[in-house]
Amino acid sequence: MLNKLRALAHHPRSKMVLAYLAGATTALSFAPYSIWPLYLVAMAFVVHQSADLTAKQAFRYWLSFGFGCFSVGISWVHVSMEVYGGMPLIASMALMALLALYLALYPALAGCLLQKLTPNTSLLRNLLLFPALWTITEWMRGWILTGFPWLWAGYSQTEGPLRPIASMFGTLGLSFIVAMLAGAIALLAVKRWQSFVIAVPALAALTFIAPMTSQVQPNGETIKVALVQGNIPQSMKWEPDALWPTMLKYMDLSRPQLQDTDLIIWPEAAIPAPEYMVKDFLYNANKVANLNDTAIITGIISNHGDAFYNSLIVLGNYHHKQQSEPDYLGDGNNEFKKHHLLPIGEFVPLESLLRPLAPFFNLPMSSFNRGEFTQANLNAVGHQLSPAICYEIAFPEQLRANMNDNTDLLMTVSNDAWFGTSNGPLQHMEIAQMRSVELGRPLVRATNNGVTAVVDEQGNITKQLPQFEAGVLVADIKLMKGHTFFTTFGQWPVLILSFIIAGLAVIRNKFCNIQTSRKDSHSLS
Repeated sequence: MLNKLRALAHHPRSKMVLAYLAGATTALSFAPYSIWPLYLVAMAFVVHQSADLTAKQAFRYWLSFGFGCFSVGISWVHVSMEVYGGMPLIASMALMALLALYLALYPALAGCLLQKLTPNTSLLRNLLLFPALWTITEWMRGWILTGFPWLWAGYSQTEGPLRPIASMFGTLGLSFIVAMLAGAIALLAVKRWQSFVIAVPALAALTFIAPMTSQVQPNGETIKVALVQGNIPQSMKWEPDALWPTMLKYMDLSRPQLQDTDLIIWPEAAIPAPEYMVKDFLYNANKVANLNDTAIITGIISNHGDAFYNSLIVLGNYHHKQQSEPDYLGDGNNEFKKHHLLPIGEFVPLESLLRPLAPFFNLPMSSFNRGEFTQANLNAVGHQLSPAICYEIAFPEQLRANMNDNTDLLMTVSNDAWFGTSNGPLQHMEIAQMRSVELGRPLVRATNNGVTAVVDEQGNITKQLPQFEAGVLVADIKLMKGHTFFTTFGQWPVLILSFIIAGLAVIRNKFCNIQTSRKDSHSLS
């Protein structure tokens, strides 16, 4: 019986199923579960099981693993398509599965190259080449076709012990380390325990040393911030009749905080209309904020000529807490325009072909223009804030490029109501936490219905509002100065290392093939 079970486990189809199940369990490593060891164990299992496969077999095997990761990990994507996009459940699930299958191509590519370059289990294969290939393919997934860097392996450490290392090498660097640890665990199965015994203390030491490489320290100032969560139902958000009730709700929630707060932040598209349509409201809100020595930052649709942007504007005081004249003129000054637009949601590729197919391709505000990659920080009550709108928070190099020596605070706004009660908004929150670790700045996150929260410079959530409730989160935030190693060098150290390792492996493989060919020629002669 035992032999039959072993034979069944080694059957190609059984191995594919096991790979899929291993991938599916990785979803538990991310929010809201955060069982971070599962990612290591699942990856180690697949590394070990794929060691005796051909490159072609490894591609299919790792594709199954990747499909398990994403078909479960981002299953929440279908909610927006079904509930708000007018698609039948079967169609929305099919599109979600196609997206998961596309994303699975990247781990499949890493596994295929691993077997092609080093077909036999070795220390170099598991501890260097596999992490390098995994990191390169995750990086590729973060920019090809505008990028989808969701569920990078490094995010499994948002609540894990290796998180401080992100201040040195970023989340992508953590992906390298997670893959290396998984490779070391896989070696235990072939009784090569030395690498694991060496790797664990080394990483523990690196986790201890990482904070020492940071120059981040308090600058002696604090700012009192109020984050307003309106909890506007997505079904009515873009209805014309709901515009004024929505704006008045945000103002009513904010009014008690005006005299006692430095800065009030409303979420993405809190004002769900083009700027020119609501000038009277904006001028009045600007005057109210100015008279109370505060500032209001709100999401809005800004327009410049025929171009429309998903934007953030500042009402009230810009450069000082006390001013005699309002700064807001509606001229595009002190405004942030979203650069990294969400495919389908904010722009439609091949729109002449796709828009006629289904209501999903005609979501409200799906024809935005793109802002510049690098933009000036927002100025509010004498402080500089480096913003990111919604999906942009998942792109660490964009946040790094927009941060400067005077940046006091990271800020992100979002509207995750598209995804209901799924895990999507919670995964979005943990991504934002890692930006604080990487850049060494506190972060504030204002959303329509959650998660609205404050994060310190070490990535810890210090305050948050319950989801799906209207409310205001008020927090005194200690401001920081100085840079982390990641702020200075970004992802380049881990990428350069990964490409060097992969390049050397390619050269070694070609050299070995030449040597084998020569031996074969000599034996024939």
